[in-house]
Parts: sequence; structure tokens; C-alpha cells
Amino acid sequence: MIRSKSGEASYPSLALVELSSIARGFEVTDRMLKAAEVELVLARTICSGKYMILVAGEQHMVEASLSAALDVAAECAVDHFIIQNVHPDVFPALSSTNVFKRREAMGILESFSVAALVEALDQVAKTAPVEMVECRLSMALGGKAFLVFTGDVDAVLESLEAGARVIVRRGLLVNKVVIPHPRNELFESLL
Repeated sequence: MIRSKSGEASYPSLALVELSSIARGFEVTDRMLKAAEVELVLARTICSGKYMILVAGEQHMVEASLSAALDVAAECAVDHFIIQNVHPDVFPALSSTNVFKRREAMGILESFSVAALVEALDQVAKTAPVEMVECRLSMALGGKAFLVFTGDVDAVLESLEAGARVIVRRGLLVNKVVIPHPRNELFESLL
């Protein structure tokens, strides 16, 4: 286990499975938790009638859990991944428990896919010293996801480009925006 800047516990590896069936999502979640010693980070329905599961833990445990998931998921698996050496700030961003200070710039990444955005989130956090403001995954977004982060202008630009490359590789980038010197009201609207 590792700790984020805010002191929250996190883990070195993260796996995500996105399914086209909600019923199968419950079954896959159960199988993942029984297959290995992992922590359930998130399991819920997402737009448009899909189901998402995120588990964390030691790499070999996460790999075993994902393997079991894919065996059960079969044709219902829409997307999946494992991120090794997850940046510790990813977990508070996913759970909306992050604490940030308003900085010089705001970066926004928008993706057609939850999986692509979570992978980009990790890359954004690893690229430059930025702080996560909000990560919204598919709820009331028609299946899309977005990430808002803040930092110095150069750091935000560098992290935005690195995160966008992850999403572009999958062909799922909706948009990317950097706002230098955003008004306080813009940050307040996100809280």
C-alpha cells in the first residue's frame, strides 16, 4: 500500500472492467473479489446501461482478479485494463476526496470512454506536478468521462498533452482544454 498527498491509502496496481450487462456486472464483481485479495474501489452502473468495476491491490492479485473477471464476462466485456505503479493521487480523484489549491491554470480532458479517462488520469498525475480537481465517470454524461486538474500553466499543458495521448491512442478523445488564470467562480462551480 502507498499513500497519496492527502494521506489516503492506495495500491500499486489498478484494474478496470467495463461491461455491457448490469446483471453480469454483479456476477463479475463477485468473481473478482473471490479470485484474489483485492480492494473494491468502485462498482456501479454507468451510462448508457453499462456496469463498471475498479479493483486495486498488489500487481499479481489485480492480474488474477482481472483474469477471473474476463473469464466470467465473456461477450459482455466492453473494455478493460491494468495500470501498474498507479500514481497515489489517482485514488482520491476517483473517490472525489481530493483536496486542491487553486492554481494558475485549469486543464480539462474529456473522453468517450471511462477506461480511457482513468488511464489518462494516471498519466496526467505522473507527468507533472498538478492537482486533481474533479474526475467524473459517466454518470449523467451519456457514457463519457472528464477530468479537471490544476497547476502552473506549463505543468497543466504538459500533463494535458500526456493524458490526451493516452486517450487518442484509443481513438476516444472528445476534447482537451487549458484555461489560464481561471476565475474563482469556475473552480467554485465544480465543488
